[in-house]
Amino acid sequence: MHTIGIISEYNPFHSGHRYQLEEVRRTFGDDCAIVCAMSGNWVQRGDVAISDKWARAEMALHGGADLVIEIPTLWAASSAETFARGGVSLLEATGVVDTLCFGSESGMVEPLQSVVECLDSPLWKKQLRHYLDKGLSFPTARHKATADLIGDQADCLRHPNNNLGIEYLRAMKAVGSTMEPYTIRREGAAHDDTGDGEQIHVSASHLRARFAALDPKPMTPHMRAEDEIEVRADPAFLTECERAILAKLRSMDPADYTKLPDSGEGLSDRLYGAAQQARTLEELYDLTKTKRYTHARIRRMVLWAFLGLTEADRPDALPYLRVLGFTPRGQKLLKKMKTAASLPVIVKPAHVSKLPPQAQRIFHLEARCTGMYDLCRYFFQREPGKNEYTENPVRV
Repeated sequence: MHTIGIISEYNPFHSGHRYQLEEVRRTFGDDCAIVCAMSGNWVQRGDVAISDKWARAEMALHGGADLVIEIPTLWAASSAETFARGGVSLLEATGVVDTLCFGSESGMVEPLQSVVECLDSPLWKKQLRHYLDKGLSFPTARHKATADLIGDQADCLRHPNNNLGIEYLRAMKAVGSTMEPYTIRREGAAHDDTGDGEQIHVSASHLRARFAALDPKPMTPHMRAEDEIEVRADPAFLTECERAILAKLRSMDPADYTKLPDSGEGLSDRLYGAAQQARTLEELYDLTKTKRYTHARIRRMVLWAFLGLTEADRPDALPYLRVLGFTPRGQKLLKKMKTAASLPVIVKPAHVSKLPPQAQRIFHLEARCTGMYDLCRYFFQREPGKNEYTENPVRV
């Protein structure tokens, strides 16, 4: 029996995600198990997840997953490279996953692997520095440097899911993963497409925009009705904490900004200056952005500042496997992981007390981030949010 790993955000879980899980079972058999390494309450684009991690884990389990493990915030709300390294490392550490599956515009591993070989070469790094020194953003500089070396094969870097797939392959190579890569062609809307929603599968960005606008029109067939009800009952938006975030930024000294991730190349000074005058988060991002700095990079810096995190908080390796939810098949995997996993497995919050001090420190940071997530809930004053120290995994 195969055990397939998927790295995900499910923000929120939608028909495109369900399609991927169905394709996995069509390819590997109905008896295969699916393990999802999923972002927690904060996501890679420097934003809050639309629903909390336990709610999204439950959506994934109803959608076909068997076991959901959390990618901690220190890795989840980071660059594509760090996000990929975190997800791959988690799945590898389970000791039970034999295949990493990801969606891509390419639909084939080979073209992506060719780019991986290029990106890991010394000559590419020299070309990249050449373009970065010209003031180009990292994505643009990366594409130009790659095209210089492998020509049209670099065009796959123009597509977001291809990019993530390439980072997964690079991470697998870096950690010496024993998993086999397998990709499924992405169907429907592009990753960040917020268009009219007429595609067979819309993007998560499109759905989040509709939830943010309090659009009353049903999200079916793009979401399961029960999942839509779950999101509408307790959505979270970063704008709910807009003034709190601006206040946090204005309370920081210039030196504090240099401790944030990816703060080099003068970005920390630029963000500090923008924070002194911006009245909204969007204005803050726009005042800070140049062709050199991407919006996503700026948003992640702002988010880390709000959460009180610094680059030094993230250790070189993940400290544990935190279980967010499982099915009966997933429970069988957990039994195997007792002996197969190379990291401690946290099923219940009580297990945290048995972790080594460094791992406990990361868990306590995660608990703080969960407390900050609570403040972003649209219905914050209606009822208490979920607590990291008392919430058990979802069982489906």
